[in-house]
Amino acid sequence: MAEVASPRSGLVARGVSVEIGGSPIVRDISISADDGEFVGVIGPNGSGKTTLLKALYKVLAPSSGTITLNDLDLRRARPVVVAQQLAVISQFQTLSFNLSVRDMVALGRSPHQKHLQPTSSHDRAVVAQAVAAVGLADRSDQSIQTLSGGETQRVALARALAQEPAFLVLDEPTNHLDIRHQLHVLDIVRELAIGVVAALHDLHLAARYCDRVYVVNAGRVVASGPPADVLTRELIGDVYGVECEPFRDPRGLLAFSYSSAHPISGRTAEQ
Repeated sequence: MAEVASPRSGLVARGVSVEIGGSPIVRDISISADDGEFVGVIGPNGSGKTTLLKALYKVLAPSSGTITLNDLDLRRARPVVVAQQLAVISQFQTLSFNLSVRDMVALGRSPHQKHLQPTSSHDRAVVAQAVAAVGLADRSDQSIQTLSGGETQRVALARALAQEPAFLVLDEPTNHLDIRHQLHVLDIVRELAIGVVAALHDLHLAARYCDRVYVVNAGRVVASGPPADVLTRELIGDVYGVECEPFRDPRGLLAFSYSSAHPISGRTAEQ
């Protein structure tokens, strides 16, 4: 198990393993993210990224390991206490209630409110700011049932912002978003200057926004470090099974050119 240096403040997972139906999905993973650091978790489908994140935000119980946020033991803490510090955006947003955008975002204030406490002027200001930040101020009174998938994802981000969290966990936060809104959402998250752990599929986005990345394959961390150091042609070929050439675009940003897929388990990519 790789050692993870304890940050001054932030999230630390040590030796986390998760089993589902008796099958090991996450195997002895250790990751960390400092306060203010944007950390990516990347890897192919089925590698264990989402399972790891679900363990971080208490949807799944690890079979072993410890998870702490600052001085808070996330495995033992009550959900409302966790929600006061940690906000989550999952990859599948099922907003089944017929609420307005404003009312849905206002649910993000719940962890900070006592039972039956009336909405304060501060709560209303935080909600309005969050809705405006994701570009939906003109939709505040609109039912969430009328929104597109991308707009729904932005409502989920606004609700997370309304929590005023110290840390964010994002599971594919750019799902359903076009290119403009992918950049918009991640720009907003980056500008928060809080700790972030994000599972990402798009290596271009990971290279652009992440301070560090953990590469997960078959339930284990196989590499970690700054994107420019980690995302090499050899690693991408080994982990993703594609031929890839990293390069710098005209603005100096790390980018990737993909060609053909390698055979997978003795089969061609088309099988």
